[in-house]
Amino acid sequence: MERRTIGAAALAVGAVGLGCMPMSWAYSASRQRGEESVRAVHRALDLGSTLLDTADMYGPFTNELLVGRVLKERRQDAFVSTKVGLLVGEQHIVANGRPGYVKRACDASLRRLQTDVIDLYQLHRPDPEVPVEETWGAMAELVQAGKVRALGLCAVGARGGRRSGTRLHDVTIRQLQRVQQVFPVSAVQAELSVWSPEALETLLPWCEARGVGFLAAMPLGNGFLTGTLTPGEGFEPDDVRARHPRFTAEMMAANQPIVAGLRRIAARHGAGVTPAQVALAWVLAQGRHVVPVPGTKQERWVTENAGAEGLRLTREDLADVAELPGAQGSWD
Repeated sequence: MERRTIGAAALAVGAVGLGCMPMSWAYSASRQRGEESVRAVHRALDLGSTLLDTADMYGPFTNELLVGRVLKERRQDAFVSTKVGLLVGEQHIVANGRPGYVKRACDASLRRLQTDVIDLYQLHRPDPEVPVEETWGAMAELVQAGKVRALGLCAVGARGGRRSGTRLHDVTIRQLQRVQQVFPVSAVQAELSVWSPEALETLLPWCEARGVGFLAAMPLGNGFLTGTLTPGEGFEPDDVRARHPRFTAEMMAANQPIVAGLRRIAARHGAGVTPAQVALAWVLAQGRHVVPVPGTKQERWVTENAGAEGLRLTREDLADVAELPGAQGSWD
């Protein structure tokens, strides 16, 4: 698989990463099977999808433990990315950016991941009670201590990041400008997909101008862009899509033209090409510093996603994607 670099440190990863969250958290608990997920991670590494993206809050903690089972055998094959800054309660999630906590959390992640160094340590969300410079400074000390190789920041999401009269990523860019004064940002992780292209407006150009890598979260639109979801089929109560405004039966039906457009483009490239691969190829085409991180827990989807790296979209393809209707249903 093609290799891409993240940040000024030129950390090399496979062009398509693996989001490990669905294996343990947020999606259909009845379908989460540890052994199947372990096989999926091994398959990703076999195919060159070296970036494994996890977080201490996924589970919580169980996702790092699962990834750690693979790292114990194949640490040299993997690029490990995990996150800090969010605590999961019974019915809520809170931020914790206190320096002492960050350092303890890193040590705990290292133990669960069964490794002595984290390749990319990301701040999941800044703590509103702690200056982000203080949190970032503690993370920088982890780099100096040899426990972490590089630092990244996750963008504030659609629900929390937009105020009247502002663009979606204005808050994140201000945070990035502040932490850059403390220690270099190697990567930014934010949603980017055919149906959520907002990062193209300001955030992606900001990263490109500064040599910062961009990890595209949810590049398959939480599974919608794969064309495998049926409107009205419903989701398990613990599945995040059960509460997402784009995943009501009405909105899923209304957004089918997006998937139909991806199918048309896929058909031009041969019978084996899928809408998901077109969606990932579109993300890959947004810049050499962009690495999509599709989440899955099954080997078959890992294999399909990795195959997107070899799909080269034409100018006609990209123009057709640009003409697809915007997604209906929004947090805003």
